[in-house]
Amino acid sequence: MPTIYMIRHGEAAAGWDADTDPGLSDKGRAQAEAVAREIEQRVGRKLPILSSPLRRCRETAMPLSALWDCEPVIETRVAEVPSPIDNLAERGAWLRRLMAGTWAEALTPENTAGGKIDLLGWRRSVVEALTELRDDTVIFSHFIAINVAAGAALDDDRLISFRPDNCSVTVFETSNGNLKMAEQGREADTRVN
Repeated sequence: MPTIYMIRHGEAAAGWDADTDPGLSDKGRAQAEAVAREIEQRVGRKLPILSSPLRRCRETAMPLSALWDCEPVIETRVAEVPSPIDNLAERGAWLRRLMAGTWAEALTPENTAGGKIDLLGWRRSVVEALTELRDDTVIFSHFIAINVAAGAALDDDRLISFRPDNCSVTVFETSNGNLKMAEQGREADTRVN
């Protein structure tokens, strides 16, 4: 039964409504260093590392990758929720509206640009990325993607079942194509970034 350590990226230098792919802030870099030490202590051995392709996740993975002298594998299926909106201010409003509801409510034409983005397909791909793993793995990902995994593990249709803090570690176990939450990550009153 593989164990997955799913880590939310460190604090980004800009919010979701200000930059499409920000790197980490100074605080985020310090958080990334701290979570690398935490994982090293918890796991005590080198594991495969996967990362969202987005800069804030890749930068969060760097300290652990350096500790373990390996390169993270980019896994697009654990990237950020796809947005139908290019305008950053409108994109932030779209995300806040989306986060307040359930996946069933997310499928409106307004949220999917009239069906041009496949939110359920993206949700399914996040879960598949985790359930296909055969080895214990560390994954650097995003607030909504971690909530997708939590929702699948807890059979919860809400977009947000908990609020993972920057660099919190949520632990999942997989068995026979199913996810089980072994440990919920640290929560905080945090903005999505």
